[in-house]
Amino acid sequence: MHVPDGFLDAPTSIATAVVAAGAVAAALRGARHDLDDRTAPMAGLVAVFVFAGQMINFPVGAGTSGHLLGGALAAVLVGPWLATLSITVVLLVQAFLFADGGVTALGTNVLLMAVVGVWVGYGVFRLFRRPFPQRLSSVGVAAAMGAFVSVPVAAAAFTGLFAVGGQAPIPVGSVLTAMVWVHLLIGIGEALITALVVGSVVAVRPDLVHGARPLLTTRELEIREDVRA
Repeated sequence: MHVPDGFLDAPTSIATAVVAAGAVAAALRGARHDLDDRTAPMAGLVAVFVFAGQMINFPVGAGTSGHLLGGALAAVLVGPWLATLSITVVLLVQAFLFADGGVTALGTNVLLMAVVGVWVGYGVFRLFRRPFPQRLSSVGVAAAMGAFVSVPVAAAAFTGLFAVGGQAPIPVGSVLTAMVWVHLLIGIGEALITALVVGSVVAVRPDLVHGARPLLTTRELEIREDVRA
C-alpha cells in the first residue's frame, strides 16, 4: 500500500498532501479530548506495534505479499483521532528513515492509511458493533470487520487517485481489479491480526480499549481505576 515517488503526478501528490495536512491538523485538535494518562502511552504502543507489523510481509499468492495497515486496529484501541496521528508518525519515520513509501508521496500514504484506513475501519467497527450483543467479546469481532473492509477501500481510493494523476501507462480498470482483489486477501490477514490483538487487550484491560469503554459501566470503570491505583 505504500505509494512510491513518481507513481502519481505532482499536482495529485500536492493535493493529497494538502488534504492529509488538513486531516492531521483536525486530528491534533480532536485528540486533545481523548488524551489522558492512559491513552497517551497506549497511543505510543500502538504506533510501535503498527510500525513493527508493517515491516513484516505475508504472502497472498502469485508472488504478491501484504502487510498490516493497522488503521482499524489503532482506531479501536485509541480512537480515530489518536489513530490518525499514530499512523502518520509511523509513515513519517518509514519515509524518511527507511525509504518505505516515497517522500513526495507521503501525503498520499497518510491520506490512504492514516485517514481512509482509520476512519473507514472505525466507521465499519461502529456499524457492526451495534447489532451484536453488548458484550466485550463483540469488540474483537467488530474490529475485525472494520479491518477487513478498510483495506480494499483504501486500495480503491488509491485507484481513484491513480485515475486522476497516475504516471504509469496502465488501464485504470486493470489497476482497480488488481488492487481490490489483492487487498481483499490482505484484508483477511488484517482482520485476523486485528481480532487477535484487540481481543487479547480487551480480555485483560478493556478499560484501555477505546472501542470497549462504552460497554463498561461506570462502576466497572471505577473498580478498574481503583485496582490500577
